[in-house]
Amino acid sequence: MAQRRRQSLKAQRKDKKRHQRNIKIKSGLKKTLKKLQGFITEKKLEEARKTLKETVSQLAKAAKKKIMHPNTAKRKISRLSRKVSGLEAPKPGRA
Repeated sequence: MAQRRRQSLKAQRKDKKRHQRNIKIKSGLKKTLKKLQGFITEKKLEEARKTLKETVSQLAKAAKKKIMHPNTAKRKISRLSRKVSGLEAPKPGRA
């Protein structure tokens, strides 16, 4: 009986540490996403490219560590990349 109690206490400690790490990663990711959205709306191409590279890295790491579903990360990467590439060269024929 005592063994199970110790195991459950250790599991709670591990869960708490993991929760703190996940919160830190998620909040950092949110800050980077917000910064990238700001550069996109201001149409600052160079800053947007640099921030996109950083954001893609953070999203991939979050997906790898199971903090975020991999498909969600891929979808966000795809949409952000499309927005940044839309800043680079507007498509001809569109008004």
